[in-house]
Amino acid sequence: MVIGFLLYVCYASKRSKMNYILFDGDVRTSLLPFTYTRPVADIRVGILTIREKWEKYLGLTTTTITEEYLEEKFPMVEMEENIMLNASFLPIPELVEMVKGLKKNEAIFKGEDVIAFYTSQDQEEVDFDSYNQIEFEEEIIQIKNTWDIFSKNDEAIRQDFNFLTEGRTSQPIPETVNCVGRENIFLEEGAKLTFATLNATTGPIYIGKNAEIMEGVVVRGVLAMCENSVLKLGAKIYGATTLGPYCKVGGEVNNSVLFGYSNKGHDGFLGNSVLGEWCNLGADTNNSNLKNNYAEVRLWNYETGRFAKTGLQFCGLMMGDHSKCGINTMFNTGTVIGVSSNIFGSGFPRNFVPSFSWGGASGFTEYKMNKVNEVAEVVMKRRNVVYNELEEKILSAVFEETKKYRNY
Repeated sequence: MVIGFLLYVCYASKRSKMNYILFDGDVRTSLLPFTYTRPVADIRVGILTIREKWEKYLGLTTTTITEEYLEEKFPMVEMEENIMLNASFLPIPELVEMVKGLKKNEAIFKGEDVIAFYTSQDQEEVDFDSYNQIEFEEEIIQIKNTWDIFSKNDEAIRQDFNFLTEGRTSQPIPETVNCVGRENIFLEEGAKLTFATLNATTGPIYIGKNAEIMEGVVVRGVLAMCENSVLKLGAKIYGATTLGPYCKVGGEVNNSVLFGYSNKGHDGFLGNSVLGEWCNLGADTNNSNLKNNYAEVRLWNYETGRFAKTGLQFCGLMMGDHSKCGINTMFNTGTVIGVSSNIFGSGFPRNFVPSFSWGGASGFTEYKMNKVNEVAEVVMKRRNVVYNELEEKILSAVFEETKKYRNY
């Protein structure tokens, strides 16, 4: 018995040293412009980012293999034993148990795609032909394209909601709130709401720590509000929407994801769309999410340099980090805006606006880095976040990488 116990302790100690590393894989390009400024692992879908999901399930921190210019902010730490995780796959309990049990020369696959595999520090290369390839049979969410972020957000929110609220009790819903499906509503500590209408019969509503829903707001689940996010007076939200940390939203929003620190503070419609961080939509900005002829929507493809089919009838706006638009801006169906662009003026801008562009339907000029840095510093300071040398280096690297698209 004593020997057996000692063996168990040694085994447990050895397994506790396992190191988990999230890698971008071959989906990074198809997830631009969002992966210009972050690894795939730091995309938000559902309530949490993909990294946050894995870390909460594993009970451990993770590091990242990503683009060289992002490595200083998102470093990779290698140890004696490592499990490589494909960041495009969202974890579920069955998968996490398989990942925790991986041994030397074992890999988990979903069809042709590797989900996770074991490596050691002294391993020079990985040859999956020599691995024991374990097929994962359960259904699982994979984020392979930008539009997956909003189109798979319903299922992702439901998974995160169940995971985060299991065995916990919601803060009480104020008496002034008109709600149905009360069992599907969860309020974290500090959440504030009054004289709002919440319908959670169609799916869960998660209101994060210190988030606020102002008077007159109407919500039809599924909805995820992250920490310190705000729904402004009279907003109408429906169809699997995520507001990341410190986002402020008003008007009408349908099936959209805002990563964090982004604003759509006024009236106007946003549908089937994704906004990165530090974006701002001017008052009465509207986007089309359905073509007049009801045809399949095409989106700009960074890999091919052409517009490609999405297979979707509804697809709106994809806007990279630090991009903004002026009041009354109108976006066509399936518009892609790169990083740190500024859109303004009358008429519809083109369906693809390269990163660091300044202008609108009447034409564009290059948005110079000195101005980019000035604006980013002011914008981030308003939320008590420092625009430091590291952030500047990342944007400068993206500026150089995206020059090829700015042929105005």
